[in-house]
Amino acid sequence: MSFFKKLFGDPNARVVKELQPLVEVINKLEPQVSALSTEELKHQTIRFKEHLQKGTSLDDILPEAFATVREASRRVLGMRHFDVQLMGGVVLHRGMISEMRTGEGKTLVATLPVYLNALTGKGVHLVTVNDYLAKRDAVWMGQVYHALGLSVGIIQQQMTSFRYEPGFMEEQSASAKTGEGGSDEASQMSLVKVEPSHVRPVPRKEAYECDIVYGTNNEFGFDYLRDNMVSSFEQMSQRPLHYAIIDEVDSILIDEARTPLIISAPAEEATDQYYKFAELVRILNENEDYNIDEKLRAATLTDAGIAKLEKALGVENIYEEGGLRTVHHVEQALKAHTLFKLDRDYVVRGDEVVIVDEFTGRLMFGRRYSEGLHQAIEAKEGVKIQRESQTLATITFQNYFRLYEKLAGMTGTAATEAEEFSKIYNLEVVQVPTHRHNARVDLPDRIYKNEDGKFQAIVREIKERHERGQPLLIGTISIEKNEALSLYLEKEGIPHEILNAKNHEREAEIIAQAGRAGSVTLATNMAGRGVDIILGGNIESDLSRLKLELATEEFEARKVALMAMWKKDQEKVRGAGGLLVIGTERHESRRIDNQLRGRAGRQGDPGSSQFYVSLEDDLMRIFGSDRIKGMMEFLKMPADVPIENKIVSKSLESAQRKVEGHHFDMRKHLLEYDDVLNKHRTVVYKKRREILESYAVARAHVAEHPHDVVEDLRVIIFEMIEKEIHDVVAFHSGRGGDGDRNPNEIIETVNTMFPMTGQEHSELREVIKEDGVGLDTPEGRTAVIDYLVGRARVRYDELVANIKNPEMMLEIEKGVVLRAIDTLWIDHLVSIDHLRTGIGLRGYGQRDPLVEYKKETYRLFHALINAIQKEVVYSIYKVGVAADLAPSLMQRQGITFSGAAKELGSGSNTQNTGAEVFKASAGGALGGASAEQKVGRNDPCPCGSGKKYKRCHGNI
Repeated sequence: MSFFKKLFGDPNARVVKELQPLVEVINKLEPQVSALSTEELKHQTIRFKEHLQKGTSLDDILPEAFATVREASRRVLGMRHFDVQLMGGVVLHRGMISEMRTGEGKTLVATLPVYLNALTGKGVHLVTVNDYLAKRDAVWMGQVYHALGLSVGIIQQQMTSFRYEPGFMEEQSASAKTGEGGSDEASQMSLVKVEPSHVRPVPRKEAYECDIVYGTNNEFGFDYLRDNMVSSFEQMSQRPLHYAIIDEVDSILIDEARTPLIISAPAEEATDQYYKFAELVRILNENEDYNIDEKLRAATLTDAGIAKLEKALGVENIYEEGGLRTVHHVEQALKAHTLFKLDRDYVVRGDEVVIVDEFTGRLMFGRRYSEGLHQAIEAKEGVKIQRESQTLATITFQNYFRLYEKLAGMTGTAATEAEEFSKIYNLEVVQVPTHRHNARVDLPDRIYKNEDGKFQAIVREIKERHERGQPLLIGTISIEKNEALSLYLEKEGIPHEILNAKNHEREAEIIAQAGRAGSVTLATNMAGRGVDIILGGNIESDLSRLKLELATEEFEARKVALMAMWKKDQEKVRGAGGLLVIGTERHESRRIDNQLRGRAGRQGDPGSSQFYVSLEDDLMRIFGSDRIKGMMEFLKMPADVPIENKIVSKSLESAQRKVEGHHFDMRKHLLEYDDVLNKHRTVVYKKRREILESYAVARAHVAEHPHDVVEDLRVIIFEMIEKEIHDVVAFHSGRGGDGDRNPNEIIETVNTMFPMTGQEHSELREVIKEDGVGLDTPEGRTAVIDYLVGRARVRYDELVANIKNPEMMLEIEKGVVLRAIDTLWIDHLVSIDHLRTGIGLRGYGQRDPLVEYKKETYRLFHALINAIQKEVVYSIYKVGVAADLAPSLMQRQGITFSGAAKELGSGSNTQNTGAEVFKASAGGALGGASAEQKVGRNDPCPCGSGKKYKRCHGNI
């Protein structure tokens, strides 16, 4: 690569060089913008909007808009954007990925393109990895947007939504110090806790109407699916998807790319079969009854294992007598028993199995493995088995985020996945320079013979550095290793903090103080933590507590003393070498290792990083360490004596690159399959919206002219009726030969569609003529179709006349069509899922499974469209005044929202679609009341509208 860079130049350097003149233009505007009053600064927003309405482009107003945001931030937050932060803002505005090191102030960078693009009035979404960061960043940066006259909404789990309301917040101190983007005291003491007084609860729709909306990837995706399941426009919340910036873009678009969002409802009851097979697989022995392929993350039964299970079950052939269901139970029980480990892949909380995110170390509450795997794990751990579920709607993050007109992202680690971002999302990665020179020293890996020797060496290193007063951050890849290392430290009497999925409540506080002198912090993967590690620690919490406890004068005196002590501690830490990051194991992904390393050396601080690796680590064991192991045994090296060799480190990185490439191929392959379903989803959702639009127009017309005949929705239904009549006549007209002609079948079939009188039967027979000869010519068939369509219109008019209520008729028409679409779409999802499960077998017949899949899904989709048409046509004439339509999808009981959990896939221990169980009743699904949350009819509605529940979502 270095050869090509020398030959053609560094493309990233060219982009950065191109941005420099634009930064200089913004800087030249600073004196002019700084001279504006507060009101004049706010008026800039109105002026920019007027320019855009007159045809000015966003690029034309970019320099002045960025200068305006920088000035607002300086006044309100005491934080002035660095030049490199301006570059990052331009990169984001251009729809690219801005790679900026940890601590470079990405949260502040986002304010620039967010403000600029929000001026269009189409809405901007800022996507974060968790609810805490969404709320924190919205409140923190919301001060800037509010100062410039823009509104900010916040989307949270369980249909909770807020609007940033500065009127609820205490007045900011007028004496806030002014500094540059994140380098001064004000920025170093960033918000860790979010006060509820900063935000006001509002309905979901109102939050989305704001100029800027902060939320998580899951919630944005769920709201998209929900909006395509509701029964009226009023229940929709999202506007058309315009522009989104994804924070920790690699985590969301890479790590969670294979893990779709699923809205589901309970299906069949769970059975005791899971417990039975969980016990059965315990009698099996590895390498005798089953084999494990750790590279592919697969467990397969041998002939001996199958024979042993057949004997235990008392059957001769498990595949014949037990059927596919039994085989499925066995396979899932074996996977749960051999491949999924407690405190690594999941934890048990009370009576519940909770998945642990491999990449962030967080607990993923409510998310579940699919296809019975989660139930198998529950049986293995002896906890209550939850019911399996039926998919109502689903979409992958890949396809959801490609719906936006413009997409951008920011992270500290994207370069290693640049190819995937480019090919899948058409996003180019730009590495933005750091504000200060990166002083971090990345030491070569230390390779040990076994894990015990590695841990002993790590503990010795920690003890030595701790006594010297140097802060340490030790990263582990699982809770299990996290707690094992903690026991080593306890034996040595080294005080330390533990941060893992079991202890996530104090996450922000633990990370904020990880830079204090002599502190030792054991943490699982550090992706998306969102809190900087500041040398000397963060004293914001101490100052906040003292401000509440002490009088103003006494507080100011104590504050001066505390600040002096903090600066002294900071110098001590700097003198000790800054933060030392120790990785206890290499991860499969270089990005995760780089995220951990990036915690040291923030904003030019001193720091260092080093990875400790043993030959027993998963990556070394699975991807070939035999040569190194043989060399260490030949030299008779003690367990706690390391090899430090750059060749070994490079071979490790090479193994990581191979695994990353394998994962990329898998994600690309899965996307090719999902793109097929995505086309179906687009067509069905578009048709559904057409129905709602037609209904809304017709209803508005009926409200003004109650006695008029409204055709908007009826036109769509009559298109279906005419096509169905045409299909019936064509099918029974004898085109394929005299033997296929059956005029009696036409009469009988049409009679089931809508009732015909005896006279009409006679008239139809005359049109068809004796022995059906009227069906032999195109003209004759057209005459039959025209006659039947005319009768269909007469019967429809009679139906409308009998109901007498135009508004009720509209409800019936809309309800019949929507229920047909929704019900059959669910069946279609099940059919596609079954097809996809077995399509790989076509490969044994020398046929491309993907080509076969496209052919089969094309057939299934046409069958779906025809089935919807038939369902509507054969139902619409049978409704009456007392028609009790089935509840809409979002009114079904026990609805669950599945986030992207994990799937057992080749080369990865994460990735089966999961089910994130936010149970919702009809009201909860649309308005914020969960099924477990009993809301009285006269209580305030949980959606935050201020109305009584019975007059708000209780009335849906």
